[in-house]
Amino acid sequence: MLLIASLIAFLPGFFQIPPVDRDEARFAQATKQMIETGDYVDIRFQNNVRYKKPIGIYWLQATVVKTAETLGFPHARTTIWLYRVPSLFGAIGAVLLTYTCALAFVSRQAAMLAALMMVGSPLFGFEARLATTDAVLLVAVIAAMGVLARVYLSPRDGISAQSGLALPAVFWTALAMGVELKGPVIVMIVALAAATLSIIDRSARWLTALRPFPGFAWLIVLVFPWFAAIYWRTGSAFFVESINHDMLAKVVTRKESHGGPPGLYTVLFFATFFPASVLAVLAAPSVWVARHKPTTCFLLAWLLPSWIVFELIPTKLPNYVLPLFPAIAILVAGAVESKVLSHRPWLKRGVIWWFVVPITATIALIAGAFAIDRHLMLPAWPFFAAAIVCGLMAWKCYNNDGAATALMRAIAAVILIMIGASSYIVPALGPLFPSVALARVLQEAGCQSPGAASVGYEEPSLVFLAGTHTLFTDASGAVDFLHEADCRLAFIDVLQEPAFLLRAKAIRLRYDRGPRIEAFNFTKGQRITIDVFRSVGGAP
Repeated sequence: MLLIASLIAFLPGFFQIPPVDRDEARFAQATKQMIETGDYVDIRFQNNVRYKKPIGIYWLQATVVKTAETLGFPHARTTIWLYRVPSLFGAIGAVLLTYTCALAFVSRQAAMLAALMMVGSPLFGFEARLATTDAVLLVAVIAAMGVLARVYLSPRDGISAQSGLALPAVFWTALAMGVELKGPVIVMIVALAAATLSIIDRSARWLTALRPFPGFAWLIVLVFPWFAAIYWRTGSAFFVESINHDMLAKVVTRKESHGGPPGLYTVLFFATFFPASVLAVLAAPSVWVARHKPTTCFLLAWLLPSWIVFELIPTKLPNYVLPLFPAIAILVAGAVESKVLSHRPWLKRGVIWWFVVPITATIALIAGAFAIDRHLMLPAWPFFAAAIVCGLMAWKCYNNDGAATALMRAIAAVILIMIGASSYIVPALGPLFPSVALARVLQEAGCQSPGAASVGYEEPSLVFLAGTHTLFTDASGAVDFLHEADCRLAFIDVLQEPAFLLRAKAIRLRYDRGPRIEAFNFTKGQRITIDVFRSVGGAP
C-alpha cells in the first residue's frame, strides 16, 4: 500500500517537468560533466569547481544515466528525469523506512499513518521530484535513527540490545552514506539526539551496543577513498570551499539570499508538513505531558535539538528540517492511536484548514497560471474539485469518523492538488522554463554542434540543456562570440540589446534575428524577453 501511495503521490510531473533552476540544474549539470569527461572524482559546473557537497548524489545520478545510455536510451544526458531517479527511490525508501522505524514506537496501523503523513507532505513531494540530495539523505537519517531507537529502547522494554553486527552495520553504513551525500548534517542530527538522551539518562553506556570503535573504523573505510582522492586531486580546496565558504558561512550569515529570523521553520511548518501539521498542533500538549516516557523522549531528542540549531542558523531553506519530519509523524501517529489529541475547541477549529487550503491552493494555482501564460488549465480542474471535496469531508467528519480517517482524506486532498499542479499546470507553463525554448532553438539551428552565448539570462538549466560550453557573457562578449565563427547563436535579454546592437554595428557583424522568447524567470520573480541572434559568417 505504501509503495502504491508513494508512486501515486510522487510520479505525477516526475517525467514532464523540465529542469528546475537553480539547485536541480546545477546538480544535474555537474553529473553530466562527470559523464562527459569520465572524471568521477572532481565536481565542476562548467569551468568552475562545485565544492559544496560531497560526491554521493553525483555518483548515484551518473549510475542511472550511464545505465540508460548503455541500454540505448536516446538523449539520456539531457533527460532530466533520469537524474531524478535517485530522489524518487530515496523518497519511496524514506516512506517505507518511516513505517519500519515507527514500529519501535507504535502499532502497525499507526506506523502506516506516520508513513502516509510523509507521503502527504508538500515539501517531501517536492523533493521527491528534484535531482538533489534531500530525499536520498532522508533515507540515511531514518535508517540511522531507526537503529539508534532500537538500541536505546530495547533495554527499557526488558529486551537486551542485539549483540550481533547487523544493527551496528546498518547504523554506521547509513552514517557514511549521509556523510557522502551532505557532509556533517547527518552526524549533527544523530549526535545531538544521542547526546541529549545520554544527558537526560546521565549515562551513555547504551551507545556501546553500536560497537563504536569498529563501527567508526567501518565509516572511515567507506568515506575515506573519495575524500582522499579529492584531496590528492585538489589539495585542501574542496575542504576549504565546502567547510569554510559553504557550511560555516551559512552558520554565521545569510547565504545566497536564503535567510530568515529564528522561528521561520516553525511558521513554515504548517505548509511544509500539511495536512499532518494540523494534527501536530493538536498532539503537542499530550506529547509534552508524555515527554518523560522513553519513546516520546527519544523522538523529541531527534526533533528538538536539531530544530533549534536550524532555527538559529541565519541561512534558511525549507528542506533543511526535512530529516526531522519522521519524528514528528511518529509523535502525531502515537497521539492519534492513543486518542490523546487535544479537545480544546480553539485548537480543534484548526481542522477547517483541511478544507480552506485546497480551495486557496486551487485559486492560487489557476490564477497564477493565467497570469503567467493566459491559460485556465482546465484539465487540472477535476483534480482540484476532488481535492476540495476530500478536504470538506476531512473537516466535517473529523468528530464523527475520528482523526485517522479524517487525516487520510486530507492527505488525499493534498495528493490530488499535487497531481493537478505537477501533471497539468507546471509542465504546461512554457514561460516558466525559457531554457527549454532556447535549447530547442539551438537544436533547430540546422548545423552540427552549434554554439550558444547568453546575455542577461544565466540560469544553470540553460547549460544543462544547451551544452556545457554555453557561454555566459556581456553584450560585447556575445558580439565577439558570434564574430568568431558561423553557426553560433546569442540569446540576448532585451535590456542588454541596445549595447549588443551598438557593438555589432561597430565591428560590422553580420547576423540574422531569430525568434523572441517571452518568459517568466521565477528564480528572480520577473518577466524577461530574450531575442535570438545568429551569426552568418562573421565580419565582411
